[in-house]
Amino acid sequence: MKLLIVAVGQRVPDWAQTACNDYAKRLPPELKLELKAVKTEPRAGKTLASLLAAERGRIEAAIPRGAQVVALDERGTRLTTLALAERLRGWQLVGDTVALLVGGPDGLDPALRQAAHERIRLSDLTLPHALVRVLLIEQLYRAWSLHAGHPYHRE
Repeated sequence: MKLLIVAVGQRVPDWAQTACNDYAKRLPPELKLELKAVKTEPRAGKTLASLLAAERGRIEAAIPRGAQVVALDERGTRLTTLALAERLRGWQLVGDTVALLVGGPDGLDPALRQAAHERIRLSDLTLPHALVRVLLIEQLYRAWSLHAGHPYHRE
């Protein structure tokens, strides 16, 4: 199966890219991870609705047809690590591409959030964009490690 993270914003600090790469390479070959960064819409002189719509178009263009779409959203379902591990296991059984969407500075377009198959939240806290990428990939690795019997996760 393939995990596709589609994230608004093309530049992340080196430390974040290093951490993302580290966790991504720990995943097994049968669990492919790809990160597609899409351009943030310039903010000057535009309405919030037009900004989000432009970013929505870029995100939608990056999602393969037939993918299961999961939007990261502050109003999404709160998951424990164990619950995420169960979700990941279910996604693996289906075997399709799962596209995890990370919005830009103003979040995701409401229509895109509503169209997603599910909405989850990583935290009740507001997190820096670069840290969201790291945290998401680390949690996906942790979720995989639980079912693989790997000693990374401890209760």
